[in-house]
Amino acid sequence: MATSPGEGTGALEKALDVLDAIGSSPQGLGQSELAERLSLPRTTVYRLLATLVARGLIRRDPLRKVYCLGFRCFEMARQAYAMPDLVAAAALELRALRDLTGETSYLATLDGREVISLERCDGAHSQRSAAALGQRKPVHCTSQGKAILSAMPDDARDAIVRDAVLKPLTPLTITDRRRLQAELRITKARGYAIDDEEIVLGVRCVGAPVVDSAGQVRGAISVAGPAYRLTRSRLELLGPEVAEAARRVGAQLPPVGADATASTEAAVTALPGSWAFHGAYPIWSADGERLWWADALAPSVHLFELGQDREVTTLDGPVVGLLRSGGDVVVVTERAAFRVDAQGSKRPLTPWLSGQVLAVCNGDDETVWAAIALPEAGAAVGQVRGDGTLDVQWRVGETVQSLGWSATSDALYATAPVSGAILLLQPGQGVVRRLASVPKGSGRVSGLAFDAQGGIWTALCDGWSVVRFTPDGQLDRVVGLPVPCATDLAFSPAPDDTGGEKLVITTARHSVPLDTLPSAPLSGRLVTLTT
Repeated sequence: MATSPGEGTGALEKALDVLDAIGSSPQGLGQSELAERLSLPRTTVYRLLATLVARGLIRRDPLRKVYCLGFRCFEMARQAYAMPDLVAAAALELRALRDLTGETSYLATLDGREVISLERCDGAHSQRSAAALGQRKPVHCTSQGKAILSAMPDDARDAIVRDAVLKPLTPLTITDRRRLQAELRITKARGYAIDDEEIVLGVRCVGAPVVDSAGQVRGAISVAGPAYRLTRSRLELLGPEVAEAARRVGAQLPPVGADATASTEAAVTALPGSWAFHGAYPIWSADGERLWWADALAPSVHLFELGQDREVTTLDGPVVGLLRSGGDVVVVTERAAFRVDAQGSKRPLTPWLSGQVLAVCNGDDETVWAAIALPEAGAAVGQVRGDGTLDVQWRVGETVQSLGWSATSDALYATAPVSGAILLLQPGQGVVRRLASVPKGSGRVSGLAFDAQGGIWTALCDGWSVVRFTPDGQLDRVVGLPVPCATDLAFSPAPDDTGGEKLVITTARHSVPLDTLPSAPLSGRLVTLTT
């Protein structure tokens, strides 16, 4: 005898009713309350609770003797919207937005014609936005929904707008499809959406779409709060901040369908040549066809050209920097400098700086910047004059490891490994600004390079990675490497075959433990990657 589709599902329905009741009661429910609310016998409720507890869907609070949702419910909800682990990727940015604004920040994603809240970071005020996790909202009247729609392909967006029921939730809700489409075009152009009391009177919100590396919109982040605190003018100021935070979240997400457990370590290529004890100071020729670099500990200068690496000359003391000089290179040791050509001819550069040189770099035109150790501690930093003296412009209270000039920002940068700081030294301003700091557990900052967008890159020696900071000092990207000790890096002035920027990274071998070398065989080699 055939059974109807709903036959035999009574126990399942009762169990789902129990879950719904507990889920709608944040403080939890006792067995007697559940039995009374659901009009079920206490023995039936007891059996259902025992089964749900065993499956991890609910848990019993032994102190208050009530039942609450179990962690298995949260795990399943997270798996449904991980994509992969969107919540984890957004967590840091949500906290940063909360701290920046004092208001509640949210993460949401599209589900049909609604947006569903995945994560929330509560604001600092007693009166604040407090939408519940899992709450669904219409797509047309929230900043999150409008942000997501604005980043979708035209056909997909138009289909949702055409079929959506534009129900007015407040007098300010957009209910005209043409007006909504115009609002979405504005949102797409400026990068963020505004909810001006369109879903709840007295509450405003600003949101931006999270778009992954393949260009697919995955959700949106937003900041919401009372309208008297989030004025329209303040929303316009916060919009670019939210958009930039959303961009950083999206940059962490692999394309949909990619293996979430796959390695995020960069695909690097080792250039031909032997390993160095401590490779450092890579400098490209202006045409991008020659790469000079040094082995700082087995003091020597190398030249990579036409696919081959060769040792050009050796020196008597540790190398502290290389300078570009026409078609040649100037190699700097702690107490001297030498001009070296491609044939290995080496001649002293005089006059030259007195004192212990810590770091050097090229600036604009013929300018050379240098850092010299101070007798008491720290370093003096300035331009090298034609007579070989230093025009000191800044005094730094700690040892400087490297210098780098950014033509984009017309500023000098320095790394200070002891504190893990990247320092900003603006010509004409005597103040040394700490742009960013790297925790000691992440590795030692070593070397500087600048991409076409003005991003600041540094290697993390003993950190197995290189990192990028935005011009305002925010950590923007971490690129894992198959070697522990990256020491310096340089962008080629010529793009690679794909049009991307080619980054060459020098590495060290002498400080890598012997038991680690089998896992890091490229240590000491020149490696490249495309950013």
